[in-house]
Amino acid sequence: MKIFTDADADLSVLKGRKIAIIGYGSQGCAQALMLKDSGIDVVVGVREGGKSWKNAEADKQKVMTITEAARKADIVHILLPDEVQQAVYENEIMEHMHSGKTLSFSAGVNIVFGLIKPPRGVDVIEVAPIAPGSDARKLYLENVGVPAVIAVYKNETGGARETALAMAKAMKFTKVGVMEGTFAQETHTDLFGEQVVLCGGLIELVKHGFDTLVEGGYPEEMAYFEVLHQLEVVSSLLKKGGISGMWHEVSNTAEYGGRTVGPKIIGPEVKEKMKEVLQRIESGSFIKEFMKEYRGGMLNLAKWRQEDKNLAIEKTGQKIRRLFKKPL
Repeated sequence: MKIFTDADADLSVLKGRKIAIIGYGSQGCAQALMLKDSGIDVVVGVREGGKSWKNAEADKQKVMTITEAARKADIVHILLPDEVQQAVYENEIMEHMHSGKTLSFSAGVNIVFGLIKPPRGVDVIEVAPIAPGSDARKLYLENVGVPAVIAVYKNETGGARETALAMAKAMKFTKVGVMEGTFAQETHTDLFGEQVVLCGGLIELVKHGFDTLVEGGYPEEMAYFEVLHQLEVVSSLLKKGGISGMWHEVSNTAEYGGRTVGPKIIGPEVKEKMKEVLQRIESGSFIKEFMKEYRGGMLNLAKWRQEDKNLAIEKTGQKIRRLFKKPL
């Protein structure tokens, strides 16, 4: 993939153009502040009088209703949760998406799976930092930046990529490097990574490891440290030097044990299940199921969140964090 840097992006592309940040959560807050601090004309569109409205006002943003922000902006950058974007777009944004404007996202779910259908004449782009909003903001302030992905779904004006790159540069993503992919590539890989490794797969591995040690008679506190707390150490080593770099940093004992036992725990049968997950994502089956969950009141999510509070590993973690004087 081509990596775009500062030399490939031109901030003047945004001159005279107003960007509406729709939503003021983690990404909305961070991206609005980064763009504003880079001299871009930013307005924030949120529900009037709500918590986000007050937070944006406290940050000295130009705050207005979503409808007003969409009407006034040249670029409408939607940073709301995936599940609410369609309704907000149809009720408050769609009528203001006139020819020549740009519709922008940091996650492509609603475009890829057809929940939002952009009109003719409107550019559709994605500018997606590969980091939580808080990290993106922190590294922006340190003049470092985080990597990002850009994508162009519709290039009606002929300048969609240039707009995406300019937004990325304004948020200092091009200082590190920006990759260009498609909406589908970013969305499918993002959902797959979350479900199979980063959130779903990893958490289940941790829970089973903890339970196995405790059921084997080992103290819960020691089990917690060994299967959960030290994940940060390994994650940092992987980020810094890749898999081989991580092996180089750990002990020979850890490397030999990991290399010989790891494939027995995560074997070929797991890869087959991963392929099934990927096909489910690509076909749209997952998003249909998720939107059904959302429209039904998120009852399953509420039940699972409550169940988590009763897990031994969660109670142990709370106890450990209280016992140690410094944050862990």
